[in-house]
Amino acid sequence: MDKILPSLLAGDFANLGRDIGRMEAAGADMFHLDVMDGQFVPNISYGLPVIEAISKVSNIPIDVHLMTLQPDQFIEELKRMGVAMVSFHVEATHHPHRLIQKIQQNGMKAGIALNPHSAVSELEYLLPDLDFVLIMTVNPGFGGQEFISQCVGKITELDGMRKAHNYQFDIEVDGGINDETAAICRDEGANLFVSGSHLFKAEDPAAAISRLRG
Repeated sequence: MDKILPSLLAGDFANLGRDIGRMEAAGADMFHLDVMDGQFVPNISYGLPVIEAISKVSNIPIDVHLMTLQPDQFIEELKRMGVAMVSFHVEATHHPHRLIQKIQQNGMKAGIALNPHSAVSELEYLLPDLDFVLIMTVNPGFGGQEFISQCVGKITELDGMRKAHNYQFDIEVDGGINDETAAICRDEGANLFVSGSHLFKAEDPAAAISRLRG
């Protein structure tokens, strides 16, 4: 089932509570939070105190994307906050399989994010254990970037591997997602759609979310 995840990085940080309520009323399925450390990516977004504040007012599940080094250090705290899904970058840890297990043992769905330069083959032996794969269709670290069309082939490749082996993981896409790019990604097998500026700048967020669902 397709799900729409507004990326709060595109929200108004001075009025996050308002924007959260606005997106919930519009029919969003989950919120997507990009955690940046200024090391793995050249930007800093928000840390654990802000995530905890968001978790207290959100009425829908939260998906946390760790764009950080040493992502394992955050898992217990994210569990305590009731986060539903956590993804990390395969380059950010020496032991990705161990981290997948740690996330799942803490009751959350585990995913790995692939940067535009990262190959699907890096995940070949991890796919049986993953709950989802996050395909970055922009370079991570900043919102409002244009969709990188060359990344669509990764969705196609992942969907082929999923069907060939009867794997159950979801395919999430993040970066430049609008009506047109969501349709392209959906046709190739994606079913979780992260959208930031497109939703938060929409005059009618409910209509925008409905269109993203296809």
